[in-house]
Amino acid sequence: PNVLMMVLTMIPAIMTALSVVREREIGSIANLYASPASVPQYLIGKQLPYLAMGVFNFVSLSLMIVFWFGVPLKGSLTALFIGTLLHVAAATAFGLLVSAFTKSQTAAFFISAIGSVTIASNFSGLMYPVSTMSGGAYVIGVSFPASWYQRVSIGGFTKGLDMWDFGKEYAMLAMFAIVFLTLACLSLQKQEK
Repeated sequence: PNVLMMVLTMIPAIMTALSVVREREIGSIANLYASPASVPQYLIGKQLPYLAMGVFNFVSLSLMIVFWFGVPLKGSLTALFIGTLLHVAAATAFGLLVSAFTKSQTAAFFISAIGSVTIASNFSGLMYPVSTMSGGAYVIGVSFPASWYQRVSIGGFTKGLDMWDFGKEYAMLAMFAIVFLTLACLSLQKQEK
């Protein structure tokens, strides 16, 4: 379950961060400026393929966890799937936010990779439970989607929890997705200044 959380945090964030910046570097972002599509439509269009990729990664990793490593799924698959979809939406929205204010693919890659991996590995409950953290570490832990998805992943696989048990986690993951996407829309202008 921990591998699931790390892969579904890092890869979608990096891939979406590179998607907009790549267009800015090669000049094809001019299509956005000339098209009738709004910035939210453009960014959601960029996000959808990576959501699909995240779902594919979830299915393949879950099958590997259950059948290859023999970790039983004690909870609801539907609950885990909903949490995963919300988490991947938040991770891709974070990548879009990074890509909205960076000017190069290198910067977008490093900011999204370091941001997502460092926070996910150190402050999400992967190494230490979030409940044992205090001060700034606790604030960082609960201020990023990985800690909320960690609860869904562990709860679904090992604790036998159902989707009714994850209301708070679902709400927080959805809130992160909406906030990151909104900030990305506000950061990416229809015309370059």
